[in-house]
Amino acid sequence: MSSITFAHPWWLLGLVLVPLMAAWYLWRYRKQEAALQHSDIALFDGVKPSLRVRLRWLPYALRVAAVAAMVVALARPQSQLSRQEMTVEGIDIVLAMDISGSMLAEDFKPNRLEAAKKVAADFIDGRKNDRMGLVVFAGEAFTQVPLTIDHQVLLKQLGSLKSGIIRDGTALGDGLATAINRIKDSEAESKVIILLTDGVNNQGSVDPLSAAEIAALYNIRLYTIGIGSLGKAPFPFRDPFGRVHYQNIDVEIDEPLMQQMSAATGDGRYFRATNKKALEEIFSQIDEMETSRIDVTQYAQTRDEHHPWLWLALAALLLEALLRHVWLKK
Repeated sequence: MSSITFAHPWWLLGLVLVPLMAAWYLWRYRKQEAALQHSDIALFDGVKPSLRVRLRWLPYALRVAAVAAMVVALARPQSQLSRQEMTVEGIDIVLAMDISGSMLAEDFKPNRLEAAKKVAADFIDGRKNDRMGLVVFAGEAFTQVPLTIDHQVLLKQLGSLKSGIIRDGTALGDGLATAINRIKDSEAESKVIILLTDGVNNQGSVDPLSAAEIAALYNIRLYTIGIGSLGKAPFPFRDPFGRVHYQNIDVEIDEPLMQQMSAATGDGRYFRATNKKALEEIFSQIDEMETSRIDVTQYAQTRDEHHPWLWLALAALLLEALLRHVWLKK
């Protein structure tokens, strides 16, 4: 990048001379008297001013421009050519999100799934240097987005998630296993899976704790998040006529299992989010714990740029002298 700085910026205060010189010229122009006074101007009716008369202000304007250019030159403008070399200790993160029917409960506004999508999107926006992927699960699991640095694609796919696109249920083991399969071969310094769910494992062919032990073998750190208020939560039901009714259902999260799953990976942790603000704080904690290390080496080269301003001032003064003593001579 190239940027302009000034070695002696206080000289720029001299630019105040520009409006003062312009004001003095206007005052002097209005005060001056005619060189030849005549009792009757009828003789000059219909005489239009020539181009030379119309441009009589030009020599003085060139002098003002010369003064301004000299002031800028005295301030010593300098260009800085800089280059940065950046080394990023990459972190690969896979977000495994529960999209089962219970994620439509409205103890979070507008519901658990939409609240989780919004908070996850903010988290993704803050991880500019990391590859990230998305796995979704309910009664089965699949990869929505493989590991990618293209966060716009990831955010678009995250925003399109909705409940009901796969068989209902909660297959924690399958969701975790699918995420492991996507990240296990990564060469990143740190490999992380964030698993978010609101239920109890009741589907799938993979035992959740066994999946967590497999994650540990691949040095994958697991953060599990239980989402749901304490007690009961309002859940929308549709009757045969399409009308929406609400019924309070019990919030069931297998916290002991999720704690064991996180602990099995060593430094993993389990979090409980009972509202959207708590969920935001959880993702903020994970963001702080998984900080990318960035080494930056900066090179800078400074070059004086006052010469063009001096040439401009000299050209303006020479042109002023030429016009004042030749074409615009009084």
